[in-house]
Amino acid sequence: MEKLPQGVFTATKKDKTIYYRASLTHHQKHISLGSYEDVNSAHQAYLEGVSLLRTSENSDGYYTIDDYKKETHFLSFEKWVCLINLRDNRMYFATPIYVRPKFFYYYLSPSTVLKFDIDDLFYFSSHKIMQRGGHYFVADFGMQVNILGRFGIKNYGVCGRDYFFLNDDPTDFRRENLEIFNQYHGVIPLKEKDRTRFRARIHVKGYYLIGTYDTPEEAAIAYNKAIDVLSQNGIRRNYQVNYLENVSPSAYADIYAALKVSPKLYTISPNSL
Repeated sequence: MEKLPQGVFTATKKDKTIYYRASLTHHQKHISLGSYEDVNSAHQAYLEGVSLLRTSENSDGYYTIDDYKKETHFLSFEKWVCLINLRDNRMYFATPIYVRPKFFYYYLSPSTVLKFDIDDLFYFSSHKIMQRGGHYFVADFGMQVNILGRFGIKNYGVCGRDYFFLNDDPTDFRRENLEIFNQYHGVIPLKEKDRTRFRARIHVKGYYLIGTYDTPEEAAIAYNKAIDVLSQNGIRRNYQVNYLENVSPSAYADIYAALKVSPKLYTISPNSL
């Protein structure tokens, strides 16, 4: 039987094809480095991983994250980041995170780097971020979940309308950099000459205008009221009710009673759709 180099192990695919896995142990922690088609590539990945963890800043072989080159390195970029973070911060995560004192970087690629508050470290260290178009998702309970929801932003929120990056960096998700302008379902801010008002609308068979209001809270409550009107008319939809954390029950009831909604809503019935 062929003697394998240190850090290399054989594995078998479903079709009985042999491939090679590279791994190492660092401070009693077993770390998988990846799968390879040949022994040499797996061994080089092992040597590369060991080198990353052993080098110090004053040595000739010291590498940073920016030193990664896909053409000349055997480790994946994600694993490269994970090992350098382990080396520098003595923390190993399965996701490509590099920790700083008050925030951390999440490396989607060498050129796409997201920034998060340190309070979000536990969540993103166990949730892999995926990018589709200009949106970022994680897999949560078998579903793809937009990371905007973690910050109180609606999944369909529009940057520049519903939320803003204060430093104009769309990769900086630190909470101090996010200004959330509209966090309610069915509410759209409208910029007028000297102020902003808020339009509420609801989707039945196409969008129905509920009304335009002075505050986002009024528009959010009007949206809730529209849901109630439709429910009373026999319209059963899975609408998400707005929750207003800073409005007391008595204040909510007063606003709800005083708000006017479009008379058209009262005429909608299952037969009219």
